[in-house]
Amino acid sequence: MAVKLRLQRFGTTKRPFYRLVVADSSHKRDGRYLEIIGTYDPTKNPTLVDIKEDRALEWLKKGALPTDTVKNILSKQGVMAKYRQDKNSQ
Repeated sequence: MAVKLRLQRFGTTKRPFYRLVVADSSHKRDGRYLEIIGTYDPTKNPTLVDIKEDRALEWLKKGALPTDTVKNILSKQGVMAKYRQDKNSQ
């Protein structure tokens, strides 16, 4: 089972709202998930991002792979830097 950190789309046409979820890679984009680890709202100015950093780090340490977009969001929030720091210190 390959686990991914990815976005799950909500909202109406041209008004997207996303959840950052941990999901099995074989499930659909908006299908089943294991855990919600945050939200992302690109329609606000500035963009609103709310992430449970401890849970995101825990899943990354367990081997979950983030999609490109989620990786960019996590990098901007500083989560990927913490992950790399923890990984290098071990």
